[in-house]
Amino acid sequence: MYFVYILQSKKTGKYYTEFSNDPMRRLVEHNAGRTKSLRNQIPLEIIKIEEYAFYEEARARERQIKRFKSGEAFKKLVCG
Repeated sequence: MYFVYILQSKKTGKYYTEFSNDPMRRLVEHNAGRTKSLRNQIPLEIIKIEEYAFYEEARARERQIKRFKSGEAFKKLVCG
C-alpha cells in the first residue's frame, strides 16, 4: 500500500504534499528534524491521507495535488 498525504506546519501553516508506504514513520522523521527541507517547519501534522494499491497511482496523485496547490481544487481537498 502507498499513501498520499498532506502535511501542515503548525508553526507556519504551510502545506506539504508527499507519498510514502509508511506515512506515520515519515511524520516522526520530519518532526524529529531528520528532513532538512522541513526542519524549520516543525511541528507538522497529517491533515489529509489517501490510500493507493500501486506506487504509480500514488505518484500520479501526488503530482496532481502539487499541480493545483493553493488553488480552489487544493482548498476543496484540504477543507472538505
